[in-house]
Amino acid sequence: MLICCAQKLCGTNYPVSIAFIVVNEFCERFSYYGMKAVLTLYFIHYLNWDKDLSTAVYHAFSSLCYFTPLLGALIADSWLGKFKTIIYLSIVYVIGHVVKSVGAIPDVGDSTLHIALSMVGLVLIAFGTGGIKPCVAAFGGDQFDEENTEERTKFFSIFYMSINAGSVLSTIVTPILRGDVKCFGGDCYALAFGVPAALMVIALVVFISGSGLYKKSPPEGNVLVRVCKCIGFAIQNRWRNSKKSPKKSHWLDWAEEKYPKRLIQEIKMVFRVLVLYIPLPMFWALFDQQVQGYIQLISFVFTDTQIVMLNALLILVFIPIFDMGIYPLIGLCRIKLTPLRKMAVGMILAAIAFCAATVVEINVIKTVVEPSPAKESLVQVYNLMDSDVTVQFPGHTVFSDPLKPNEVTSPQKNMSAFHCIHTLHVNDHITKSETGAAYLRFINTHTENINITVGTDEFYAAANYGISQNISVPRGEYNGVVCETNSNQYHIDLGLLDFGAFYTVILSKVGDRVQFLMEDIQANNIHITWQIPQYVFLTAGEVMFSITGLEFSYSQAPASMKSVLQAGWLMTVAFGNVIVLIVAEGAGMEQWAEFLLFAGLLVAVSIIFSIMAYFYTYVDPDQLDKTFREDTDDEKVKSSDSKKKETVSLTDMPKQTKM
Repeated sequence: MLICCAQKLCGTNYPVSIAFIVVNEFCERFSYYGMKAVLTLYFIHYLNWDKDLSTAVYHAFSSLCYFTPLLGALIADSWLGKFKTIIYLSIVYVIGHVVKSVGAIPDVGDSTLHIALSMVGLVLIAFGTGGIKPCVAAFGGDQFDEENTEERTKFFSIFYMSINAGSVLSTIVTPILRGDVKCFGGDCYALAFGVPAALMVIALVVFISGSGLYKKSPPEGNVLVRVCKCIGFAIQNRWRNSKKSPKKSHWLDWAEEKYPKRLIQEIKMVFRVLVLYIPLPMFWALFDQQVQGYIQLISFVFTDTQIVMLNALLILVFIPIFDMGIYPLIGLCRIKLTPLRKMAVGMILAAIAFCAATVVEINVIKTVVEPSPAKESLVQVYNLMDSDVTVQFPGHTVFSDPLKPNEVTSPQKNMSAFHCIHTLHVNDHITKSETGAAYLRFINTHTENINITVGTDEFYAAANYGISQNISVPRGEYNGVVCETNSNQYHIDLGLLDFGAFYTVILSKVGDRVQFLMEDIQANNIHITWQIPQYVFLTAGEVMFSITGLEFSYSQAPASMKSVLQAGWLMTVAFGNVIVLIVAEGAGMEQWAEFLLFAGLLVAVSIIFSIMAYFYTYVDPDQLDKTFREDTDDEKVKSSDSKKKETVSLTDMPKQTKM
């Protein structure tokens, strides 16, 4: 039985029911990404795990969320149907959030109980979010009539927009709840996890509210068992009769003796799509590596959370641009842009993004001080005397000219390790800050100890050429910095401390200015706008690849296996995450070389995919339904005719004596 409703949105061909589905997806994605936004910080600062363990558990959880869709799809298509599956697994989802939030309350048990509740909550969340993931998208596609394929295609774009809208809002709100709101004497992780739990409850309520408007396709029975038995019988039958019987056009045709042609044809459809998906995990692995590389590349300006939010914002902007601008213009040029062609172009755009990132990275590393090779040192000399100083090392000519008073050399390498006599030997910090902050230190030439306050950071430099610690400070103008000794207090102006630089301040005289401010490591001189091209190409590639793949998986799946094929699409992401976990450390290549290598690999994957796509034949599952419905009707007509003939022949037969 198929329950349907013909209500439309504002005179369009969009069913009213999809409004409930889109709002449900927005709330669910807010819930999921909001929880993930503070998950690593929760592991490190609340559970007191180290960074490596926290990262490993985080990635394991993300991978599990993309493997569980297969379970949800099988439950939906074989047992409960999509509607009930979404409701029941959403309840599991809510319970997982509640357990996770309770585990973040310090007064509940000890650290062991907190860890146990957190892990149980994450497992329940993984089964909840993964289980409903393929069902919601497929259920939304089911709401459209057969003739409204264009509206259904646009629905998947709207659906993807709701995902990213939820992501953007949650990555803004949840970190604020954690950091700015205090509870139980510290950061309020219980509230940061509790709000996503409340949003998941809202998502469930909204979805149930539209119950009377949905088209609800009943499950088709145990699809997985029937498919496995059909495949097994085909292989077994082919093995037994391959030499005796004539060849079949397809190896699955060997199952025709026992299984209906419709089932065989549906399995063929699914297999053709799944074979097409074989190279896609490599794309997702490279895509994930690309995003991580970009985070390292542009974290001098943005935080990781802001970078993810930037990507989601660009997707929200690009989806309507592509749907209402670029795709129609391409159509006017009489270029047939099929779904598989869109996906191939998306891969190429992602490869171009890698190339753009390579150019930026090459320019960024020009301001980076390269570490010295093994058994060698980098040497930098400050001359704080009032006269010229000649520095010589036996067997080396790195400092050929005398150093003027208050002159500093640039770091010199290819110098064997040495011992300094009658000098102050200090280990420098030559690595740029990962957060984009500036490193700062002070050298005190006075005879009194000095305490310096820079913003919210405190520095201490001992008397007689004492050197303070290297402390990172946010980029900004620092004027009126307070310097305090036992007998005096004065202010100095440091000026702009720029992104990624390392500054040494020499305090040589008491006054209203710094006597010497030296930039030991150059500031990042690449403007942030150079990041725009790579993010434009990256986001455009994601829009063309990911949204199209979502819609393609639905349109090419038979009615009985819509959720299964959606799960197959999500599994390509899961295997991509596994590849990233396996090769996370890579071969130790430089970042720009990795970007270039990834660009080449993406081009290779896109070529392989394009060749496979060239031989793919698009199918219309609705046409398949009509074909087999007509065949069934013809068989019924033939059956009724044969029954009539049998009746006539029986009446013509002579009567027989009953013994």
